[in-house]
Amino acid sequence: MRLSLRFVLPLLLVLAAVAYGVTQLADRLTVRWFVRDLDARTVVVAKAVDESLRDLIPSGQGKRIVNLFERMVRDERLLAIGFCNRQNELVYKTFTYPAAVTCSTVQKVSPGAGVVLHLPQGSLHAAVSPMADPDGNELGKLVLLHDMGFIEHRSADTRRYVFYLFAALGVVISLVTVAVAQISWWGWMKGMRVMLTGEWLGKPDAGPAEMRPMAKDLQALIRDLGRDRRMRDESQMSWNPEALRSILREDLRGDEFLIVSNREPYIHVRAPDNTIHIERPASGLITALEPVMLACSGTWIAHGSGSADRDVVDKKDHIAVPPGKETYQIRRVWLTEAEENGYYFGFSNEGLWPLCHIAHTRPVFRPPDWEAYVEVNRKFARAIIEEARTEDPVVLVQDYHFALLPAMIRERLPDATIITFWHIPWPNPEAFGICPWADQILTGMLGSSILGFHTRFHCNNFLDTVDRFLEARVDRETNGVTHLGMRTLVKRYPISIDWPLSGIEDLPSVKECAEWLRQRHGLAPDARLVVGVDRLDYTKGILERFLALERLIELEPAWAGKLTLLQIGAPSRSRIPEYRHFLEDVRDEAARINVRFGRDGYQPIILRLENVASKEVYRYFRGSEVCIVSSLHDGMNLVAKEFVAARDDEQGVLILSEFTGASRELAEALIINPYNLDQFASALRVALTMPPGEQRDRMRSMRSLIQEFNVYRWAGRMLLDASVMRRRTRVLRHGTDVSYGKRLLRRVREVAT
Repeated sequence: MRLSLRFVLPLLLVLAAVAYGVTQLADRLTVRWFVRDLDARTVVVAKAVDESLRDLIPSGQGKRIVNLFERMVRDERLLAIGFCNRQNELVYKTFTYPAAVTCSTVQKVSPGAGVVLHLPQGSLHAAVSPMADPDGNELGKLVLLHDMGFIEHRSADTRRYVFYLFAALGVVISLVTVAVAQISWWGWMKGMRVMLTGEWLGKPDAGPAEMRPMAKDLQALIRDLGRDRRMRDESQMSWNPEALRSILREDLRGDEFLIVSNREPYIHVRAPDNTIHIERPASGLITALEPVMLACSGTWIAHGSGSADRDVVDKKDHIAVPPGKETYQIRRVWLTEAEENGYYFGFSNEGLWPLCHIAHTRPVFRPPDWEAYVEVNRKFARAIIEEARTEDPVVLVQDYHFALLPAMIRERLPDATIITFWHIPWPNPEAFGICPWADQILTGMLGSSILGFHTRFHCNNFLDTVDRFLEARVDRETNGVTHLGMRTLVKRYPISIDWPLSGIEDLPSVKECAEWLRQRHGLAPDARLVVGVDRLDYTKGILERFLALERLIELEPAWAGKLTLLQIGAPSRSRIPEYRHFLEDVRDEAARINVRFGRDGYQPIILRLENVASKEVYRYFRGSEVCIVSSLHDGMNLVAKEFVAARDDEQGVLILSEFTGASRELAEALIINPYNLDQFASALRVALTMPPGEQRDRMRSMRSLIQEFNVYRWAGRMLLDASVMRRRTRVLRHGTDVSYGKRLLRRVREVAT
């Protein structure tokens, strides 16, 4: 034993010295690598804005320049931007630009090679980029300042992990040394040879038994290091299908992904000739979720509503989709007519839908509808339990149809990662209090691990509502709610679309789409075309856009005969009286305006009241000059983003309601209040007369944002947050909190009865 200690103590000292040397080397290399990375980033940023600044600086448009700079510094690492003119004067800068950094400070900085400035508030990376007009005349130089605080954080993390690594090595090697001292010299040498070859690192169950705990510990440490690095570098990730698969495989350690929604992505319908056709529902939810399912595979659980849905499923109610490129499974859940009427048309769409949308339609709540809603949520919960192959699947619950479902899942699968996304707005507590079963709905939703909304405003409304109606701890600093021993993270996850749009590469050119569109509807080649694409819903502001068109022609009669609004309206929820009345109002209003301003061969409004395939909708987007999204209240509205994504020619104008979640992101659209008809009509005239250069600048900015914040980033951020929460609560799950799901469901059943 004494001989072993004589060996162990010097070994520990050597390991300590090596650890110190490695940390110092790592610090130097980290700073060098990140400074080089920031140099490269500044070159990319400068090139990205070079063309815009060439046009703006000579014309002296200071406000637009500063606005451009402010949008650029949304990057969490890009601290500030300034512009020095030829006289070395700082003429434009962002609000965050430090006073200590002047044009003289960066005068000697060489382009492409930044310097590190040590200021009282911290270290900054400063880089300059010369700016010149198209003729080569010098305009000045662009100054880019990056915050280097994140480098210090990463260096600290690196030192900590290196310390843990060498501490683990020291402890394990010490134990191994003491153990092998008791065996023969030959056995000890054999074990050391195996260890030195490193063969056991990739095979924890191979090699000497005394090495296996060390191998497993090191592998776990490496996985945690990689996972934490990816969490810190989220903004640098390339968000694509493979990124989602990687998150599921490594961060959530599972290969099972379940999506639950009322609407299915593919509907099988039997035609009059007895053939079966496949339809795609007109739904923003489907548009957003299918790319996620294509990336992650798994099972999509939904209501089987098609007339031929039962004829094509297997004995377990499954069918593989998409047709011809089978990637994932649909599990269809069957509802009786009474269940569908009460749960879907009744409680969901006559109760919750108008309650959450401020569109001045009175919500209707009936006890039988609530009973059907509870029963259908239970039916879907049973389907999820049947589909789950593991104890901890990832379950993505969609929308207001399944407010009770998270708690019901939690009862049977307490270790599941349940992510609920609420696609529609969330009202303030006073409005939500109208619902007779408000506390049951909140309790059911708080069975989620993650609860997502489109905007920060909707998150705040939900937290206020929980604070008002439940005995729960609301932590606004961390956006968390603790209820019945379970913590739920409430966060903003603005939903988006696939990038690039699926099938956009197969479409004709913009010019060909414009010619096709005008020929199809009998319009003159030079007709100005405005398009609207919506479900026929009273929240979409369809009547308001009709009135805005009428108002424009009233104010400027010259537009009569030249301007046409093509409105595509997908019929929706026709069993509900409010929707039937709305359909009649749309037809009547369009007919009235057409009678007033129409003439032979011309109608100011063309109505297409039918479901239109996605690719045909993209043709309409590419062939029109303006797209109107005038929702009276909306969660996000993906039509706005689809229009922008379809315009790869960087032309076209988006008119967007301020009451949509998309207006928080697409600030370059023409933002309007759809109730203000004069403002609406003015925006329409501005859109129709906007110069191509301004269209290009606005569209380019919006396309860049949608490309970066695509649907994979939306799903990935939720999954990353879920993985962090899952690791933090893993220990608690083995204790008393395992009974949380049963207590929660018992509470839901008590208040339901």
